[in-house]
Amino acid sequence: MAAALRLNTFFSTLSVIILLSLTGATKCGFTVDLIQRDSALSPSYNSSHTTFDRLYNSFARSISRANRFKLSLQSNSSSIQSNIIANDGEYLMKISLGTPALEVLGIADTGSDLIWTQCEPCEKCYKQDLPLFDPQQSSTYCNVSCNSCLCEALNTASCGTDRNNCQYSYSYGDQSFTNGDLGVETLTIGSTTSHQVTLPKIVFGCGHNNGGTFGKAVSGIIGLGGGPLSLVSQMNKCKGGKFSYCLVPLENSNFTSKINFGNNGLVSGNGVVSTPLVAKDPSTYYYVTLEGISVGNERFAYKASSKALASNKGNIIIDSGTTLTLLPQDFHNDLISAVEKATDAERVPDPRGVVSLCFRSKDDIDVPIITAHFTGADVKLKPINTFARIYDDLVCFTMKPSDGLPIFGNIAQINFLVGYDLKAKKVSFLPADCTKH
Repeated sequence: MAAALRLNTFFSTLSVIILLSLTGATKCGFTVDLIQRDSALSPSYNSSHTTFDRLYNSFARSISRANRFKLSLQSNSSSIQSNIIANDGEYLMKISLGTPALEVLGIADTGSDLIWTQCEPCEKCYKQDLPLFDPQQSSTYCNVSCNSCLCEALNTASCGTDRNNCQYSYSYGDQSFTNGDLGVETLTIGSTTSHQVTLPKIVFGCGHNNGGTFGKAVSGIIGLGGGPLSLVSQMNKCKGGKFSYCLVPLENSNFTSKINFGNNGLVSGNGVVSTPLVAKDPSTYYYVTLEGISVGNERFAYKASSKALASNKGNIIIDSGTTLTLLPQDFHNDLISAVEKATDAERVPDPRGVVSLCFRSKDDIDVPIITAHFTGADVKLKPINTFARIYDDLVCFTMKPSDGLPIFGNIAQINFLVGYDLKAKKVSFLPADCTKH
């Protein structure tokens, strides 16, 4: 079984900017517009880069991010948050903190938990465009005490020198770092009073000593992972624990992607399939179980470096911030052989050596339909989910071997409404035209 590959020059939606454009706000849910990081609408847009440069850059970020996940899994529990490098942040999200509210632009990341921003007084800070948050100027700020459960919920937190305030310390894989006080504050999303969502008593890190590779547009990080202090987990009873997104292909430049929170994040309807979230350490990541992948009508069982690993539940994570899908070497080799056999085009090497399977063709080619078989959910991927035209005459497979943590990346998620429900412990997929969501 095959499908015609009809792609305009394409690069990943992996790097998305959440700019302030709140829509569909209700008592128990809200939706935010997403702008792709590399699009001309993004503050990160570099006009000197070609489309192909941006695609390869996104591939490189994908591999770098996967390597940080690998390091975080090998490290001890006190450093499991060290899985993000600021320049590789996959979303920027504009929020406000405090009373009166001060605008904060943070890297939003599904592979990180803690919300933090640079704060006054600043012992050491990197340069940022926006004013620093000053907790003394906010009537709703308070410190988290050392003996509280909130302090205990963060592995990198400890008692301050006065043995009263809870302090945190993170160091990241690229030598970036943040240190400061754990606080509680009012967080607001929305540009106008009629389109605002206010979240009181949100725990965040008030960083007084920060540095590294953070860009000056960025104030800090907003964690959307599965841990107890992520933004998703901290939302109130009716909004908390649920979010979804729908990623638009880049060629649809007149449309924005969406991320939905609370009841707006529910995914339901004809064609939806769901797979269980698997609880594993660290709790930040969204683990699911991949049982196999079909290339056309030929199914290949998932396998890893050992039978024990292959049979484990939660053998892959779903990550919106990784471009490529990364799989164990032997399993990937099976797929490559089947894809090459089923594709009527000349196989050629990737000139930059990033991806493992490419075909020479300036015209549309027939490529096999690929289906990801998760526990309880068969996700049928379209050509746009598995192949990318990375040069005018070169089409490449967007799954890559890795000896680290397997990742179901975001190219594979384009034009799906992907919903996370932390309470029901499931991830759902619904094929969709994301230009209409």
